[in-house]
Amino acid sequence: MNKQEEGWPEYGDLVIATVNSVMDYGAYANLDEYNRRGFLHISEISSARIRNVRDFVRENQKLVLKVLRVDREKGHIDLSLRRVNKRERIEKVKTWKEDRKGVALLFAVAEKAGLTKEEANQQIGAVLEEKYGLYAGFEKVAKEGVSVVTELGIPENLAQVIVQVAEERIKVKLVKIRGVIEVRCPQRNGVKCIQDAFNKAKSSQKGSKIEFAVIAAPKYRVEVSADNWKRAEDLLEKIGEKVVANVVQAGGQGNFKREK
Repeated sequence: MNKQEEGWPEYGDLVIATVNSVMDYGAYANLDEYNRRGFLHISEISSARIRNVRDFVRENQKLVLKVLRVDREKGHIDLSLRRVNKRERIEKVKTWKEDRKGVALLFAVAEKAGLTKEEANQQIGAVLEEKYGLYAGFEKVAKEGVSVVTELGIPENLAQVIVQVAEERIKVKLVKIRGVIEVRCPQRNGVKCIQDAFNKAKSSQKGSKIEFAVIAAPKYRVEVSADNWKRAEDLLEKIGEKVVANVVQAGGQGNFKREK
């Protein structure tokens, strides 16, 4: 989980590094994810002609670098800046930030649960890391709840702490979409029939964010929220179809369409 414990990067790895000394022929940088130091030769800084190394790198600057060579016996790690493209740089920074957030969340759980960091790593971190990735696991808990971790065999008492920390510290971005339901129920208890249809449809999707509003009878608006477009679309379709089916079953009629 903490790459520093693994010791060494491998050839071709992308690493986050902090420049600590710049010279005419290159720069030395500390590898943030490892307890190691690497060298960035001037020829690996840029494809352009370099007159002054400091025009390209400076002390305390964080860079995404590619590992070119690792010599464990000599303790040497050769790095490259020019071989890292924009997409790789963006993705690596994103992953690195998520890794740090994941560790911070894990240690917050450890503090609340009275565990040491090592115990938290073994009992929670390793389990989430293997199944989802550490931060992705916490994010999934924030979205879907305690079952995410209890299904992995994590005890209920720890699972509840994980949920608490995840919900407190991760803001889940929701997608909202709408649809229009048009229903009529000519029966004597038509109003109750329609109310029941909406209530049954909503209760069939417990835990989901669903809101109904009257546009002007017989038209009603349904709004659903989910953590991504696909889930939102699926939920909206299920709810709309369920309401219509309930009304039809009670002797009425109706239709549903997605609001553009």
